[in-house]
Amino acid sequence: MNLKKILLKAKRQVFSELVGNNPSRFKGEGYDFLELREYNTGDDIRHIDWNITAKMQKPFIKVFREERELNVVLASMLNGSVHFGSKKFKQEVIVEINALLGYSVLKNSDLLTSYIFADKHYKTHKPTKRLFAIDTLVKDLSEFDALHKKADYNVLAQSLYKTIKRKSLMIIIGDFFEIPDFTLLAKKHEVIVIIVRDKLEEKPPLMGFSSLSDPESGAILEGDFNSSSVKAYEQKVKEHDHKLYANLRKSGVKFTKIYTDSIVSVELRRLFGGR
Repeated sequence: MNLKKILLKAKRQVFSELVGNNPSRFKGEGYDFLELREYNTGDDIRHIDWNITAKMQKPFIKVFREERELNVVLASMLNGSVHFGSKKFKQEVIVEINALLGYSVLKNSDLLTSYIFADKHYKTHKPTKRLFAIDTLVKDLSEFDALHKKADYNVLAQSLYKTIKRKSLMIIIGDFFEIPDFTLLAKKHEVIVIIVRDKLEEKPPLMGFSSLSDPESGAILEGDFNSSSVKAYEQKVKEHDHKLYANLRKSGVKFTKIYTDSIVSVELRRLFGGR
């Protein structure tokens, strides 16, 4: 995984290609209008309301209440199954998503906190507004050994619920072959799920008799991957995802799916463009 390439690409997309062409990925920058009052010496003339000034024949200014910065939490689930991909590993896509979102958060002058989970809580990156924090986050995500680690979304949900006191935007990234319960978390925070998959996981090819290694458990799976068994597998994945989507909707969680051959920046624009 070329970390420098990922960082440079993400930074370029956020700070050049996206600037001026798209709305903020997150909360809009600026202020909430509070009231009008007469102009006083020393007030910022840029806040003068010229329409009211003309009507009243004396200067009035708009008074604003500054918006509180948004606290954005990126939580990545790096269990063994992210160590898979036909185009590139899912783990690399998760790294790219974190880089793009991380730079977007900091460009918007919001506060970024990030976590790494698998079978337990492995890493916390403390709240920051410093750009170099993205380098550390990307390095930790890319160097994390996900092999033979299981996903425990209960640990993730409980840990975030107990740790994050301030209402936040939480973006949880993983392949979600386990169905989480984010009901309690979503009552306290705004939760968005990004499902990272490889298309071969949902529609595997016919391989005949083969031996496969499970990257999560390490078990060797042997069998005849013929038309019948592949169709049965595809149906199980569809049923799983149907339950997953229903569960997320019931909890009030917004979600999207990004494949390993997707253009990540485009998919993220679609997801956050309407916020």
